[in-house]
Formats: sequence, C-alpha cells, structure tokens
Amino acid sequence: MYFLALATDFDGTIAHDGVVAAETCEALERLKASGRRLILVTGRELPDLLRIFPQTAMFDRVVAENGALLFDPQTGSETLLSPPPPESFVERLREKGVGPISVGRGIVATWEPHQTAILEAIREAGLELQIVFNKGAIMILPPGVNKASGLEAALRDLELSPHNVVAVGDAENDHALLAASGCGAAVANAVPAVKASADLRLTGDHGAGVAELADRMIREDAGLAPLPRHGIRLGIDRQGREVLLTPFGGNVLIAGGSGSGKSTLAIALTERIAERGFEFCVIDPEGDYIDLDHAVFIGTLRAPPPAAEALKLLRDDRVNLVVNTQALHRPERRLLGEAMLNQVGRLRRRTGRPHWLLIDEAHEVLPASARDDVPAGLADEGGTILVTAYPQSVAPDALRGVAIVVAAGGDAQETFTCLASTIGTRMPAQLPVAGPDEVVLWRPGSGDPPCCVKVARPIQVHRRHRGKYAAGDVGAARSFYFRGPSKAMNRPAHNLYHFLDIVEDVDDPTFEHHLRAGDYSAWFRHVIRDDDLAVEVARIESDAALPPQESRRRIRKAIWRRYAAPAEG
Repeated sequence: MYFLALATDFDGTIAHDGVVAAETCEALERLKASGRRLILVTGRELPDLLRIFPQTAMFDRVVAENGALLFDPQTGSETLLSPPPPESFVERLREKGVGPISVGRGIVATWEPHQTAILEAIREAGLELQIVFNKGAIMILPPGVNKASGLEAALRDLELSPHNVVAVGDAENDHALLAASGCGAAVANAVPAVKASADLRLTGDHGAGVAELADRMIREDAGLAPLPRHGIRLGIDRQGREVLLTPFGGNVLIAGGSGSGKSTLAIALTERIAERGFEFCVIDPEGDYIDLDHAVFIGTLRAPPPAAEALKLLRDDRVNLVVNTQALHRPERRLLGEAMLNQVGRLRRRTGRPHWLLIDEAHEVLPASARDDVPAGLADEGGTILVTAYPQSVAPDALRGVAIVVAAGGDAQETFTCLASTIGTRMPAQLPVAGPDEVVLWRPGSGDPPCCVKVARPIQVHRRHRGKYAAGDVGAARSFYFRGPSKAMNRPAHNLYHFLDIVEDVDDPTFEHHLRAGDYSAWFRHVIRDDDLAVEVARIESDAALPPQESRRRIRKAIWRRYAAPAEG
C-alpha cells in the first residue's frame, strides 16, 4: 500500500452547507478499514466543528483554524501551532467596523468586503500577518501558518510522509494543502483555480466526490500517484525523454562489473531522492556511501552498526540513513541485513518510509545460497534498489521482484540473461550498445525493448582523500616491492596508482604471497599512513575463502573509495 492517508477539507468538500451525508461517512469508514488514516483539515474553529460534526472521532487527527490548531480526537489533546492573535489587533478591527469577527486560538476570521480595513489595521499595528480568502470568508493568520503547515504537524504526529497522503479540497485556502500532498484532488464544485492545479479532478461534488476518491484510493492506490511528483530521474533516453524510477511498481536492479560505475550511479540516485524530499536507507557492506552529503551514518570500519539505533533514526522522516557493515564478516553482514530488512518492512507497512531502500553488494546481503525466505522489506511493491556485480549470486526471490534492470558497463547481456532465466521471461531480441555515460535499461514485464539512458554523474565527489600518496612518489626506500614466493620478481610501486596497476598485472601466486603475509596492509599502515585502509585490507588478507580475483577487487575498491581515481562500481 502506497497511499496511507487521506487529508480532506470540511466545508464544500465532505460537507455541503455544514452537513456531511451518511454515504460520505460510510465511504470514509471503508477507507479507514483498508488500513489508511484520515485527517480533517479545516478553517473552522474546533468548538464549532465539534458541534456540527460529531463524527469527528472517525478521524485520526484534525487540523483546525486553517493550520493553527492540531486536535487528536482519540485523546482530546489540542496543540496550538501558531501564536494567538493580539487582542489589540482584534480591537483595532472592531474600531474600524469590521464584523462579525470570530477569534479562535490562533485565527481571526470575518467576511468580505472588509479586506481593505483589515490591511489598514495590519499596517497601522505594525504586524506581520497574512490574509487568506475562502469563498467569501477572510482568515487572518501569522505568516507560514496554513493548511500545509498544519498537515505537516499532523503527519509528524502519525509518523507519515506527505508523499504518502492524498488531499482533497475545493476552495482558495486548499491550494497549499493539495500542493503539500502526494496527490491533490479537487471535488467537482471546486473553484476553477483549485481544479486547474489539482492532480485529480473528481466527477462528484462535495461528499460524493470524496466518496469517489476514497473508493479509488482503495482500488488504485499508487495508480493515482502523479509521476512528476513521485518519479526519481535516472536520465534521458536517446529520444530525449526523461526516464523516471518510482518507489512503487516493482524493484530496481543495477548490475555491472568492477569499475562499471554502478555505485557512482547509485550515489547520484540518492542525491535525487533527497532533492525530492523522499527518505532513503542504504545498506552499505563496503563503505561506498560513508560520505554522502545528505545522510546520517551508523557503523564504522571497526564498530558494527547498532540495529536499534538504525530503527530509531529511520522513524525520523527527516533522516536519510547509511548502515555501514564493514566491521562485520560476511555471515554477520547477512544476518544484520536480514534483520534490517525485516525492520524496514514493518516500518514501511505502517508509515510508508523509507521510500527507497538501496542494498549495495546485494549478493552478500541476499545471497543465492541462503535458504530463508526473502525478508518482507523486499516486497515487490517497489522502492528497493539492488546493486551488485554478480546478479547470478543474488537470491532468486529477490530478483523476482525486479521490474527495472539497469546494466552498467558492458555486462548487459549477462545481466539480462540472468534475470530473464530467474523470472521466466524471454530475453530481448536485440540489445543496444551503450555509449559513454550511458546504461542499458530494460523493463522485463512491459514488452518494451531495452533502451540506452544517459545518466548524470553525482554532484558530490565520490572519493574522499587526495594527496601525494595517490599519484606522487614515496621514494625507492618506501616503495612496495612485488617479489613473489621465490623472489624471482622485483617490481616497485611508487604510489597507490602504480600499486593498483601492478596488482592487476602480477600472477596469482605473487599476489597471494604478499596477501597472506599481510604485506599490503603493513605498507598502507606504515608508508601510506592510512590506518583505516590498513584495517580494511587486513580483513581481506585474513579471509582465506576469497579467490584471488575477489581479493584484488576488494583491495582496489578500498583504495579507490578513499583516493581520487577512476569511478569504481
């Protein structure tokens, strides 16, 4: 379920001349029975609302006074969301003949045509106040207080995100409400400007339109979501069309070999997710995401991430989270990943957040060898991005939830073949050849052929450290010498880049000789003076189960992650 709540206006929306029809209440009850929340957002003062609409108790929260007051019908608690109106200002209005006047906890309300006198009173009093019109009514409030700010307070109480809310209204003061939601709807009797700005224009007026919307939410759910509001930009295809990823409609697989740029692409996606105000969580086994500009990090190279702290942070809708599991061995990473996914699944069902879950090195977190069921956090409803160099090593159940495949580098044939065989679909007849900065995208269930998409690089720099050790010369006495088990070789590496070149070139016996002796981590610690790099490489050196190719890849990645170098996937 994607849309978890309906926020509705009262007068002119669920109510006609102050009366809510029984059929409208029944439709709202059906929507609530589907597991969704109800929020009433009105310009009325609370005592007046409770007097004419005793069914207020069906709502989870009520925002009254056009955003100035929050009310919990279950507990009866009231929270004032704005300063009270100055008594001297109200008296000045009366002196100018403005009336009738209604004074609430945070609002002053009257009727047209007193707007000129109100503006004069505001100017004379030297106050900063705003005037809001609503079909002949005039509301005076502090700046920044409106139905959108009130909805934000209600959603924070309910631990929901505006992206997962549908809002409906009819009048001028509903513009902010509709714009602050994930889908804005207008009843048929709405003023033309509200209809023009709404995502949905309902055929029914007043309560009949709200009943129509409630039934559509139950029936269509994410089908109501406007793509411009919910899509995350992947890039542009060769026809110049924008390609979007959405947090519903299936998961995403990004696959490619070492150095293909898949992690760079994933980092760029996290930037766009954050820009759009969505929340994300990254499970990061190898520390690729530890310097994102828009996230909070738990776990370090030496200290594993506390799962309880992760869940606490995820409950805050203003926090994007990176869970770094570098300090754990592979089996421990998988267990923690499984626990995290289960927690994320439960949180998503209740709050819709995090909207996006990114799992790097997905073959480690969700290995094909695991016999357990895929955790609930990986439901095929969408919102999960799997990043891997080895799609064939990812749990088949996780791959079956994939709706979009993105092949980075030159591995499109292998990636698509793996997925096609797993989900039981035919391979595309032809695969396009990706150009520079392009990936190949395929939607297996759509019937559309794969296409090339030009992707943008992330704004933030992926590598953290630059310096003489990367490209300079540490000197002959401090260089790393590749000699091998029989000392038949004597190849010096004068800096990290030179080291990377030689590591790729030497034979396995030479590489493994220094690996098992701990020579690499010793050089990084004593010459390069990078203790974190030394600790990470020492863990690789101690893992005898890793084949030489994988050990090479991990060492290379550990270096590239810290020093300016070509993009590593």
